[in-house]
Amino acid sequence: MSPAQTLYQLTGRGHAAASLGNASLLIIDAQEEYRSGVLRLPGLDAALTEIASLLAAARAAGSALVHIKHLGIPGGLLDPQGPRGQHLPEAAPLPGEVLVEKRLPNAFAGTDLHERLQELGHLDLIICGFMTHSSISSTVRAAKDYGYRCTLVDAACATRDLPDAEGQVIDAAQIHRIEMTALADNFATLVPSAKALA
Repeated sequence: MSPAQTLYQLTGRGHAAASLGNASLLIIDAQEEYRSGVLRLPGLDAALTEIASLLAAARAAGSALVHIKHLGIPGGLLDPQGPRGQHLPEAAPLPGEVLVEKRLPNAFAGTDLHERLQELGHLDLIICGFMTHSSISSTVRAAKDYGYRCTLVDAACATRDLPDAEGQVIDAAQIHRIEMTALADNFATLVPSAKALA
């Protein structure tokens, strides 16, 4: 039996990782819920350090930036009026940076994200944020349908522990690894960290 290969490898349709000079950087759901709310992420601090590094490099380079913010449940998860729905200070948008608000995991669904990206003029997207198995995955998969080429920054994403159908807990690191592996099969080029895009 031959060694396992991704669909990108089998079809020859993969693409090189983007650079900050030729792509739009999307920061998805970098919000307080994931630090202090019910959805605390075990890998948040390390991922947030990577996101802050990407953001600083993008700003220094004059790159196109898009911040995605999830509008959650009033009084509940990602409360849009409460502190849990606010941007984490390390990754908060500055005045004039593009902000797209969403209500579903897929940041294209019911938003003007596609139109905003078209205005920015880049086919390549660099994506980071939270949560790997949810908003990151659904947005990356949808981006392919719109014809974008995605580069995912592994260390700049994180997720949480999840229960399986038998009630066993699958730890966040394993969920993250499996989801990143699945996305790298046919939806995105995966780079390990912000340094890979320098």
